[in-house]
Amino acid sequence: MQWRNAKPHTELITIETKHYLYTFSWEPNEESLCALERRSLFGEASESSILESTVKVDPSRSPFIRERLEIICEGAKWEELLHHIERLDAVDGFKVVFVQNPDGDRVGFKKLRKIEKEIGMHLKGEAELVDPHIWYGVINTGERWVFGAYMKNEAIWLHHVKKPHSYSTALSTRVARAVVNIAAPETEGIKMIDPCCGIGTVLVEALSMGIDIVGSDRNPLILDGVRENIAHFGLEGEVSLRDINDVTGSYDVAVIDLPYNLCSVITDDEQLEMLKSARRFAEKVVVVTLEDVDRNVEKAGFDIVDRCEVSKGRFVRQILVCA
Repeated sequence: MQWRNAKPHTELITIETKHYLYTFSWEPNEESLCALERRSLFGEASESSILESTVKVDPSRSPFIRERLEIICEGAKWEELLHHIERLDAVDGFKVVFVQNPDGDRVGFKKLRKIEKEIGMHLKGEAELVDPHIWYGVINTGERWVFGAYMKNEAIWLHHVKKPHSYSTALSTRVARAVVNIAAPETEGIKMIDPCCGIGTVLVEALSMGIDIVGSDRNPLILDGVRENIAHFGLEGEVSLRDINDVTGSYDVAVIDLPYNLCSVITDDEQLEMLKSARRFAEKVVVVTLEDVDRNVEKAGFDIVDRCEVSKGRFVRQILVCA
């Protein structure tokens, strides 16, 4: 059961649906990618760095989510929030953190510590500042004060940057992780394939999220490196030597980073055949490309339902969601 104050200056009421507040940050070249990931995960488009939703997402899934609050109570004014907080049940072992509003003025250290301390004094139970097992967060959204259970993004993908094998033209771990989220907003029960897996950047991100994914590539020289990359992070995944046109079976979604480097030159006809093959074995495809492939995507029988661009140096990649 979740406690939440639905309207200012009203009594606390019980509601069955939990609400979550997320804060976001992104680099200028990733704004479009962040927006597409947000639409995919939450079904909402917004330019704000704060999002409230009934959709529960682990912040560490995304390279753009900073923190999450599972809303417990709120108030239009600070005093109202404190009134609601002091009525909560007693809990021992908690710590309170102030969450900066990415869209607002940054709160200084002394002021935020004062806010944290005052909330702690209104909470029943014993605080634990060194090794807390319950984290609470508080934020001023600009319209109201919100208090809730706090979870911080652990930036798991940063650990994946230092893998044994990499290519300069490969997707960054941040982009790869966002692409996986775009491909599989729901991870449970999903069968995914990366049939042009390259050095395995997408595979590592998907496997680290617990997604059932297999990878393949027609280049025999890279497969040992892919397997070593996966094992380096304590993950297990199936990787095989196979051309995309030889893929059998059925998958919920495929991620296809179309070949573009000097060792993987393909003709327009070969590109079309790849996409036709994907249409055969996957219900949904997320295409990553440096070229305009809209015509071939449509010829292959797909509709482009969403898209974005993301730059990396001189490269400008298009990410197409096709169904």
